[in-house]
Amino acid sequence: MAEFDWFNRETTEAQSAEDALAWAKEAYARLKAQQQGAPEAPLDTPPEVPEVPEVPEVPIAPSLLEQAAAKRDERLASVSLAAVEVKTEIQLDSDFLWSAEVLAAQGRPAAQVSIEEIDWLGKLRRGMEKTRQGFVTQLLENLGDDPLSEQSLEQIETLLLKADVGIQSTDLALDRLRLRMNEAVVDAAEAISLLKQELREQLESPLGKQGIAPLLAPIKGRLNIWLIVGVNGVGKTTTLGKLANLAVRSGYSCLMAAGDTFRAAAVQQLQVWAERSGVAVIANPSANADPAAVVFDAIGAARSKNVELLLVDTAGRLQTKHNLMEELAKVRRIIDRLAPEAQVESLLVLDSSQGQNGLRQAMAFAAAAQLTGVILTKLDGSAKGGVALAVAAETGLPIRFIGAGEGLRDLRPFNSFEFIEALLAKN
Repeated sequence: MAEFDWFNRETTEAQSAEDALAWAKEAYARLKAQQQGAPEAPLDTPPEVPEVPEVPEVPIAPSLLEQAAAKRDERLASVSLAAVEVKTEIQLDSDFLWSAEVLAAQGRPAAQVSIEEIDWLGKLRRGMEKTRQGFVTQLLENLGDDPLSEQSLEQIETLLLKADVGIQSTDLALDRLRLRMNEAVVDAAEAISLLKQELREQLESPLGKQGIAPLLAPIKGRLNIWLIVGVNGVGKTTTLGKLANLAVRSGYSCLMAAGDTFRAAAVQQLQVWAERSGVAVIANPSANADPAAVVFDAIGAARSKNVELLLVDTAGRLQTKHNLMEELAKVRRIIDRLAPEAQVESLLVLDSSQGQNGLRQAMAFAAAAQLTGVILTKLDGSAKGGVALAVAAETGLPIRFIGAGEGLRDLRPFNSFEFIEALLAKN
């Protein structure tokens, strides 16, 4: 039975919370009683992490740089995956109150929220602190008690660009504020409210244009194939492992395909992630195996086991390498030919800290991989979380998932309302 189905989490129109404090107290009392009555087991108790075996020698010896990269990958796999997640003891603190206010504003009943939701929102708010540092403070200082003016608009423009929101997205936000300013006197509170509304609408615009649901969820009872792509170092394999865990805990059957056959220890790293969630991995032990062959085998296995979600890892590649991008297109053609009935998603993983460079990656990957969405990782370590707006505005791709933390459960479906509230939250 699913613990909490994040893929079908309630989404409602944002509204004003009549009494957020009363809502928070009600939710806190229920969740505290629920937590005290639950077993004292940690949220995640992963099995003992096996040692990553040495990569077998291949006829062509790798270069010194490749050997160093392989050892680095092995160390990262063993260090990052060995962490045991500890159960969060909820407290009626500022994080809880802020999370409760955000949930209440979305029309969520206090009796139906989960500890996971509260914990995630607090983590998202803390994770966005580097992007937010100085941003909100300077924004409020610039607006002050005076009405919105052209001078304050120029200062808002500078702040948005510093957060890597992007030129197009910034211009759209300023146009909206300027239009309202020309109609009436706009105080600081209204300006921030208008800014939040405009940024939310920008994030949701790709969804409206394509007529798709706000949350990306596997379709029950049929094969769904999600292709995970991106350059080296953005966290593709880690993200895939977290997606598998999220799917299993939400009640879906899941299978992984180890399509990254070139990076040393990539298959072993994926297998460790799979063990943590009880998910099988389809892999080819041969060095430099054909990724398309792995996907071929994985589709057959998924059909025979009636799997609902097949997650396909792919080799990291630079968008400038034509032959590697063509190989990615080949994998996509194999999927389309062998599983025409499947619901296929092609998700690009972007490292938030790369800012505008990540946006250029998205544009280059779009054609070869037939992208349908973006996953933003490492928001907790980035001062450029505003790149989410640039991606949505300039690529027309919806943000589907965001990661803020190194833990197994630190990846969640994207919610534009919660993201903007975390971006513009007061410290």
